[in-house]
Amino acid sequence: MSRQTTHSQKLLLFSLTGRKQFALGTLKIREILPYTRLTRLPHSHSAVLGTMSFRGAAVPVIDMAAAVGGRSLTIDEQKAGSIIVTDIQRREIGFVVRSVSKIIEADWKQVQSPPAALGDQAFVTGLLDLEGELIQLLDVELLLSKVYPSAVNVDMAALTDVESETLRAQRILLVDDSQVARKQLSDVLDSKGIPYEVTSNGQSAMDIMLQAASIGEPVDILVSDIEMPGLDGYELTFKLRDHGSLKQPYIILHTSLNSEMSLSYANQVGANEALTKFDAHELMQAMLRGAEY
Repeated sequence: MSRQTTHSQKLLLFSLTGRKQFALGTLKIREILPYTRLTRLPHSHSAVLGTMSFRGAAVPVIDMAAAVGGRSLTIDEQKAGSIIVTDIQRREIGFVVRSVSKIIEADWKQVQSPPAALGDQAFVTGLLDLEGELIQLLDVELLLSKVYPSAVNVDMAALTDVESETLRAQRILLVDDSQVARKQLSDVLDSKGIPYEVTSNGQSAMDIMLQAASIGEPVDILVSDIEMPGLDGYELTFKLRDHGSLKQPYIILHTSLNSEMSLSYANQVGANEALTKFDAHELMQAMLRGAEY
């Protein structure tokens, strides 16, 4: 029997330098703290304000407004602001924002992809209309790639010739709304000469898979982000599993969320595996398991 599922996401709303509101998914957030004294870091990016002690570890703290190309917060704004401690791609990072507003709950279907006119350097992965106000969901992966360029480069996984040939025989589809994540995924497969298709949203991935199946060339392995505008990775997985006539792919949900809850839910909706970004070896091994599926 066909079932429906909806996946709502809690979003933290905050402001940077003006009245415009931005958002981050709360699954990325470890804690929200008042501004605290920071230890300066020599020779760091201009947006890095310093480090703070958080649960026994030194965590870098970034002026988010400056990191996305706006004016830096003044000293007074920093002191009156908040630090959002996040857990992204296996790293704890703090962001200073001017003010934190509230937490809301939104269905990912309500989140729209940003218009192409914004360009590929816009730090936005989605737009949400909240009672007539346009909320921008920030692409923190792109932001971090600007502050820490070396973080974008990934170590390439070692594969035997047999393993490489095994994956070359698979039809692989990658889907991620972050251009940084798409580049990381593409670089890994390009380095091994493994063909693939790539798209930026869940609905496009669904269309590609249905079209591929209709011509008798179904997708074998799907690697999908979880948090995406429109059709998120959870619902994309659910819809594919609920499509009785579709040859079922091996689904790997690949996310910057380092959360046991998010990974557990991935299994509940039918994903074969859920991985935290970004470990090339883990990803390639998961794809090999998919090739044997």
